[in-house]
Amino acid sequence: MIVNRDTAWGLVCEFVQDAGLRRHMLAVAAAMRWYAQALNENPDYWEVVGLIHDFDWEIHPDLNRHPIKGADILRKRGWDDETIRVILSHYTEGTGVEREKAIDFALLACDEITGLVIATALVRPSRNIADVRLKSIRKKWKNLKFAAGVDREHVTTVTADFSRACFDGQLDLWTHIGNILTAMQANPARLELDGRLAHPA
Repeated sequence: MIVNRDTAWGLVCEFVQDAGLRRHMLAVAAAMRWYAQALNENPDYWEVVGLIHDFDWEIHPDLNRHPIKGADILRKRGWDDETIRVILSHYTEGTGVEREKAIDFALLACDEITGLVIATALVRPSRNIADVRLKSIRKKWKNLKFAAGVDREHVTTVTADFSRACFDGQLDLWTHIGNILTAMQANPARLELDGRLAHPA
């Protein structure tokens, strides 16, 4: 099968109805595309991986099944082994698939932190990610009750792993989060964080 963004988005639309989960996957896709460009990798492919990484979470909403059962669906549909391997690597504890390549480390490092960035945008009166500044995210990071589902310790650990694997240890946490914000600000309409949610129809 041809693996491209249209194929990936079709998969997302088939299995994910929740707008918030779709937004999360689009945000990770944007971040992955940004880092692929920074690392001279294939941005189209990295974006696809980010887009589909949680496609089965709505039907398998626990770590006993996700992403293992999702990988089974991808296999049955003819997705390639490498893409499936990358998806499985973002939960090594449950799948046993270790992170080995740059794309593996990037996926985990871009995954959870997008939740904090999205939440910071959504509490602004404008609901526009263009208005979010890194200092606002720093403030929200310190408030553990804000976006409490975002495990700060986990984010710190996987960012450090990504830094060692791909940036010779030179990528610090707040540079990384700034990069995520920049990536997400590049296409606010796709994330529906362009202000439209401040004025619902």
